[in-house]
Amino acid sequence: MLNTNLRLTLLIGVFFSCFTGSALAQAKNHYTMYQLKNVKTAMKIFIRNGKVLCMLTVPHLKTLFMGLFYKAVIGNPEQEGIQKNGKYPVCLQCHAPTAAKDGKINLAALPIYNEGINCVTCHTISGFKGTKKAAGGLRLGTQAYEFSDTSLQGPGTNHTTPDWQHPVFQNTANPKVFKTNAVCMGCHDQRKNSNKVALCQTGDEIAASEGNTNCVSCHMPTVNGKADHSLLGGHSAEMVSKGLLMTMATVKKNKTLEVSIKLTNQLPHKFPTGAPFRNVYVKLTGYDKQGQEVWSSSQSHPVKDDKKAMFMYSLGDAEGNPAPPPKATQVLGDTRLKPHETRELKYSMARAKIAKLKAVAYYDLLLPPMKKKLVVG
Repeated sequence: MLNTNLRLTLLIGVFFSCFTGSALAQAKNHYTMYQLKNVKTAMKIFIRNGKVLCMLTVPHLKTLFMGLFYKAVIGNPEQEGIQKNGKYPVCLQCHAPTAAKDGKINLAALPIYNEGINCVTCHTISGFKGTKKAAGGLRLGTQAYEFSDTSLQGPGTNHTTPDWQHPVFQNTANPKVFKTNAVCMGCHDQRKNSNKVALCQTGDEIAASEGNTNCVSCHMPTVNGKADHSLLGGHSAEMVSKGLLMTMATVKKNKTLEVSIKLTNQLPHKFPTGAPFRNVYVKLTGYDKQGQEVWSSSQSHPVKDDKKAMFMYSLGDAEGNPAPPPKATQVLGDTRLKPHETRELKYSMARAKIAKLKAVAYYDLLLPPMKKKLVVG
């Protein structure tokens, strides 16, 4: 039964330990922000009549991905000719598609190479070939698509101006690409490192959920007849908080208090999904009548002392030690919430001094060891 004499406070908090994304989310200022070492955020925002039409995250040469991860794994993004195992860097197929289509590596060579996923990248896609090659292996990013050189592509459903035409290029209705998951899966289906260990695997997660959910219905909802091009996802507090349903109940038992926290993933993919270093953890805290903390489920971080409350994808080396994604040779574990899964966390504590409980779910873009290297403060 629910203890009605105990004041319960349930917070689903979305806190970013590193944030390089949405300007809209930054303005609300309701989660923790950190300054990253040597990292700048670049964003193109297209506004018409005071409304945001499209926001494009730009992989500027000093952003988290290009400035830190890419340099560590591949090399200098401003130098032509750098390869990985004798091949063109697969990272650029998704993160710098215009450069990838030209077969270039130096992102400083042309301004458009440094724009990341721009309007033209998506709206010239004419077909989706899939990410799996017939002979085995994967084709990712631009390699998974066919592109048009003569017309702009789209869903063909402009409800506000049905006869609208681009002033230069022909418009082509292509609903098989733009009204399905095809427009997303070239980059978000799956990704393996050079050791064939799965890293990003959102596509397989959606397939395993046996649903019929369309990516764009959630990430590009139609607002006033227009598809929202903010493309919010794992870098948006609003989007992340929608994905998790969290409830808490308590029962008095002699001198103890039994607490049950239930977490339900409301998404058709795992929570969290995408980059393998994203993680979620829960902290439960008890307070006395004066508001002083008298009990906590974790004294440091759940990854160390409350592993059941840690939802993460763990990668390791051949000896079973933790390893970064590019060097991992095996999966050590996966405690993330499966699509539509409900998981229960149970706690027991002496109830003598506890007057209030607070449970908070924290969404983190980086694992603790990575934050020590990348985050200031």
